[in-house]
Amino acid sequence: MPAVDDIRAVLIALALERGAESSFCPSEAARRLDSEFWRDLMPKVRGVAAEMQAEGVLEATRRGQVVQANAPGGPIRLQLRRRG
Repeated sequence: MPAVDDIRAVLIALALERGAESSFCPSEAARRLDSEFWRDLMPKVRGVAAEMQAEGVLEATRRGQVVQANAPGGPIRLQLRRRG
């Protein structure tokens, strides 16, 4: 299982690659960390994303609406937090 710091680094890298106006699926981060067993990483990736959201680094959305990254209810997208 990847360390929290490794997950944070991948989430930040993906967010920076996409830029302020684009988002990505948390599964992309999980796949970068482990291409074979990425599904097993999803709860941890979403948990780290939720921590980063609480810190004001990332924003999670579902169908265009801001949600908590670890909230149940379906797929989410992540991106750098929009300022302003």
